[in-house]
Amino acid sequence: MNDDITLVLGATGNTGRRVAARLRLRETPVRTASRSSPTPFDWFHPAGWDRVLREVTTAYVVPPSVPGPVHDFVMRAEAAGMRRLVLLSGHGADDWGDSAFGRHMRSAEDAVRGSTLEWTILRPSNFDQNFDGPPFRVPLAAGELALPAGAVPEPFIDLEDVADVAATVLSEPGRHAGRVYELTGPHALTWAEAVELISRASGLPIAYRRVSPAEYTATLVQEGWSEGEAQELTEMFVLLERGVTAWTTNDVATVLGRAPRTFEDFVLRATAAKAWQR
Repeated sequence: MNDDITLVLGATGNTGRRVAARLRLRETPVRTASRSSPTPFDWFHPAGWDRVLREVTTAYVVPPSVPGPVHDFVMRAEAAGMRRLVLLSGHGADDWGDSAFGRHMRSAEDAVRGSTLEWTILRPSNFDQNFDGPPFRVPLAAGELALPAGAVPEPFIDLEDVADVAATVLSEPGRHAGRVYELTGPHALTWAEAVELISRASGLPIAYRRVSPAEYTATLVQEGWSEGEAQELTEMFVLLERGVTAWTTNDVATVLGRAPRTFEDFVLRATAAKAWQR
């Protein structure tokens, strides 16, 4: 059994809770940390970081929603004796240019690359599970998903594959040092095609409608999103329409030795779980 402690930040989030569970099955000592966990962690209250970092050798980091804090966290982690860090970022970040989307992820990447830690960066595409959870499950269950996305496809990836890759990388010191893994599904689909697959498999009448970025932002604000959150999500779609994330990779297979799960497989599992039943 490995006695080194692996810290999982964002431990109640989409990837964090999955990664922590996989590490426990591998009998890896895990310290889970989030704002609501027994070991509390808040990106905006660094006074509590030293307790979280005590005796930690490896960390899985999901960056906060604003640029900057990861730089301070990395310096604190180095001083505490941490040796390795795996960072969650976004697919194709090198090609995002001056987009307003993802500045927090690019800032976090800069912090990690400039550190003395052994680092690995994971860059997944949009998650399959966005369709059976926030932010798309509710509109799909209501019968229509309206987004500012057209004919440019997206290589959606299953969260289970992202977690499998993260847990494997965290468990194999040295092997993945300095690597950037672009994690995608095996093929790309347009958002309309994804909705069509969900409608067919579930037997529910669900339509896709393309809207303008401005209309989408306004809808999100009406639904209770803050102006900043709404603009950030809209800017993601503006970026996707440039085609800079439409490409697929073999990086899941490189790490795991198997192909990634298909979007169709996700749809079948979610349909069996009645994800979109009204």
